[in-house]
Amino acid sequence: MSHSVSPLALPFPQLPAIAGVTPHVARARYKDWDRCDLSLVELAPGTAVAGVTTTSKCPSPEVEWCRSALPQGSARALVVSAGNANAFTGGKGRDAVQMVVDTVSAQLGCAAQEVFVSATGVIGVPLPQDKARAGLDAAFAAAPCSWRDLTDAIGTTDTFAKAATTSAMIGDRRVELVGVIKGSGMIAPDMATMLGYIFTDAAIAPALLQQMLGAANRNTFNCITVDSDTSTSDTVLAFATGQADHPRLETIDSVGADAFAAALADLCRQLAHLVVRDGEGASKFIKTAIAGEDANWGRVVMAVGKAGEPAERDLLSIRFGGVEVAAQGVVVEGYDEAPVAAHLKGQEILVEADIGLGQGRATVWTCDLTHGYISINADYRS
Repeated sequence: MSHSVSPLALPFPQLPAIAGVTPHVARARYKDWDRCDLSLVELAPGTAVAGVTTTSKCPSPEVEWCRSALPQGSARALVVSAGNANAFTGGKGRDAVQMVVDTVSAQLGCAAQEVFVSATGVIGVPLPQDKARAGLDAAFAAAPCSWRDLTDAIGTTDTFAKAATTSAMIGDRRVELVGVIKGSGMIAPDMATMLGYIFTDAAIAPALLQQMLGAANRNTFNCITVDSDTSTSDTVLAFATGQADHPRLETIDSVGADAFAAALADLCRQLAHLVVRDGEGASKFIKTAIAGEDANWGRVVMAVGKAGEPAERDLLSIRFGGVEVAAQGVVVEGYDEAPVAAHLKGQEILVEADIGLGQGRATVWTCDLTHGYISINADYRS
């Protein structure tokens, strides 16, 4: 964690243990800091996995590894390195990933494709294998840690630890879901540098878990932006240990599958909102020129016009905090700016644009860009 805590921060929640999930953290010292920066999560045999990854055309070796391993649908471990993204590092970066998965698979006696990896931090520096190996040794020797310890260890520029929980009833059995996430800058739609991990004791077929995670992602992680930058490393993985005593969910028509899908979507929405609340330097949570608290609806017109989607100037209407400021392409006659100005001074801002075309609707969550964003990014590599 770094810098002053976001004014939009939420307290760390009480999280239940998830059967079959054993997290450990250790100091690999990827950067010159006194904190845990390597996370190792052991998963029970038979754990199903699903994932979504960045749309960047320059993905990290960790993302490429996860993509290649996801189709076989089984996981025994997750390793996350913080402080070094290992992206744009060529063969050295790929060799580092191979060393990590080989080391962990040998220790656990599992296939290399059952070890999932992520890295976050500075781009362009190969992950140092000696530090990673020493960190893994320390993590295997360490006692299991708390969810809070794990969440702290995966962060980089995050100012507060971000996690969420929910549950679902599958038949007469209650299953638990826990999610931890890091991300504060380099956040844009199409996976927002964001790493998120979801753990549940539900028993669910990997293909169904992938279907549900993909659907949840479209309306949550793909609907947030901080700075319009899509990271090289974005990854969200969901692990289902199958430790809950209920018939395995095989298809969307299985008993309880709809309840689990709704819980997963809710968890993803909570996690996505937390990332926006920790946008680098953010002071306002915006449900789509906001930091200055200026009721400048012209900026919204500009944004609609440049979005690259169908728009009709003379059909466009805009509302701030529920107050219509422009309609049918012109300012509302007699519009009183006072209530809008008051709304913009708050921490949670609602901006609505009706383009007057079609019947579709969408919600996007974002934050303001302040001077703090510049300050945080200016010293990111130090």
